Amino acid sequence: DGMNVLFIVVDDLRPVLGCYGDKLVKSPNIDQLAAQSMVFSNAYAQQAVCAPSRVSFLTGRRPDTTRLYDFYSYWRVHAGNYSTMPQYFKENGYVTLSVGKVFHPGVSSNYSDDYPYSWSIPPFHPSAEKYENDKTCRGKDGKLYANLVCPVNVTEMPGGTLPDIQSTEEAIRLLNILKTNRQKFFLAVGYHKPHIPLRYPQEFLKLYPLENITLAPDPWVPKKLPSVAYNPWTDIRQRDDVEALNVSFPYGPLPDDFQRQIRQSYYAAVSYLDVQVGLLLNALDNVGLSNNTIVVFTADHGWSLGEHGEWAKYSNFDVATRVPLMFYVPGMTSFPVSQGARVFPYLDPFSHIGGSAPRGQSKKVVELVSVFPTLAELAGLQVPPVCPETSFGVVLCTEGTSIVHYFNVSEEKVEEGKEACDDTDRCFNEEPVAFSQYPRPADTPQWNSDKPKLKDIRIMGYSVRTIDYRYTVWVQFDPNNFSADFKDVHAGELYMMETDPNQDYNIYNNASHGWLL
Repeated sequence: DGMNVLFIVVDDLRPVLGCYGDKLVKSPNIDQLAAQSMVFSNAYAQQAVCAPSRVSFLTGRRPDTTRLYDFYSYWRVHAGNYSTMPQYFKENGYVTLSVGKVFHPGVSSNYSDDYPYSWSIPPFHPSAEKYENDKTCRGKDGKLYANLVCPVNVTEMPGGTLPDIQSTEEAIRLLNILKTNRQKFFLAVGYHKPHIPLRYPQEFLKLYPLENITLAPDPWVPKKLPSVAYNPWTDIRQRDDVEALNVSFPYGPLPDDFQRQIRQSYYAAVSYLDVQVGLLLNALDNVGLSNNTIVVFTADHGWSLGEHGEWAKYSNFDVATRVPLMFYVPGMTSFPVSQGARVFPYLDPFSHIGGSAPRGQSKKVVELVSVFPTLAELAGLQVPPVCPETSFGVVLCTEGTSIVHYFNVSEEKVEEGKEACDDTDRCFNEEPVAFSQYPRPADTPQWNSDKPKLKDIRIMGYSVRTIDYRYTVWVQFDPNNFSADFKDVHAGELYMMETDPNQDYNIYNNASHGWLL
């Protein structure tokens, strides 16, 4: 009979969640999901920008295989006709549905969110989405602006709603239909917040008094940070409120009080998101499907909140590449509940007190590219084969590896003797690693450093994250033949996690690197 799948992907969400140890955030519904899930505390995206990351984890291939580092090509035409995760479920008899931002819209998903390959019916996009970047933020002078920090009165918004509210309503509507027609489903729900602009219902600010908001622990540009590694957060500079601050390019710090406002609004947007997730999971209970639906919760990448003097994504640091990742699997990660009992009662972040620890937590380093084979295995489908060295001509394969074998390994056992890893794992001393990468147009920060177009890419930063370190080399890259020259290293970074968890002290130049490779 098989399990249904509810796949929740959030835009630009770093793990500022109670279940990930954040003490400030109020995220009771996501924490409640975590309490019955396998939670991965060291999960990383393959490139810290929307379209490349989403195409990567939805196809199970790395950006060097999708050949998408920007927003401007469709992998089936430009790289290879790769099957996607929803397509694989669809071909295995599931009805597949997309709500909100799952694929990145536009040319990178063929202006159709890869319909009809990936989805049984055309994807749903909330109508309020088109107002996201309009002047809907009321300034102190009463006028409307296109601000970064944008708490709003929802009743004053066009249509009296916001995109994520509409996506939740549509997903709930679909769940009610799916309940009656009893067909196995793969329902993907993509939430927009906390992507900029930080536009959310203003009442969520009440959860985060400004006096409780601190700056990042390391709000300065590290002395030994290579200039090629720095992302100059061009997109937020273009918002009206940031533009008015007249901050110097590329390093000029934002004023401290404004930094705290951004952090406050990011947290508020996360709590607004938590409410949407809570309503969605509560609906899963209401239609009686919590006992036979796998729930995956993740994000396309993180977002810097002032760390290293940086904002937004577009880098190889943990703050930009690390994502929440959890799998709720009825009967495996949670005990089956009696018919009619609530698995996901809605929790109000304004009144709910107290957190809940994750059901199981793995510190193993894992990659989003592994979600496809993992979900296939959890659903009882054949796991797609591991890709050969070059796989442009291979329709179905994955460059990730199923991480189901981490689900029931107790952490203590792992500490004693490192478990051997099978052939499919890329292993460094039998320890899993995560690869991320980021392109740059030049060695110094430019206006297009955050989002260079393919033709302008000259350098690729390849980054390896293990449990012990993050190691990055910025190497010469030729966009005409997609080749990286590892003999031509422009700069390097090495951060040791034990002594430098925030990645502030680059020791690349005072280390010998033989032991790494």
